[in-house]
Amino acid sequence: MILAAEAGGSMLGMILSIVLLFAFMYFFMMRPQQKEQKRKDAMLAALEVGDTVLTTSGFYGTIIDISGDTVIIEFGNNRNCRIPMQRAAISVVEKPEDASKAVEDKKEKKDKKSK
Repeated sequence: MILAAEAGGSMLGMILSIVLLFAFMYFFMMRPQQKEQKRKDAMLAALEVGDTVLTTSGFYGTIIDISGDTVIIEFGNNRNCRIPMQRAAISVVEKPEDASKAVEDKKEKKDKKSK
């Protein structure tokens, strides 16, 4: 009788440890990845013509046309290099308003330092 009770207790402990392991994996691995995917999907859905982007291959460019899952990005100073690519190849988006705001903030910080 005692052996059967000990076996039941160890089985319960093993099941509990497996449940805790899966809960740990969900909260520390799967959930943050799902949040990041939702953030990226929202970023790609908010793309507009004129946005400055960084592609996954490391090129900076400006979006000049969006059609479905394809975007045409203009690269370089002479603005002659236009490449169509998938929307998913964009890793970072910078809106023109954000860029001007960052420049203004930088100027304010510089003015404060010089005073």
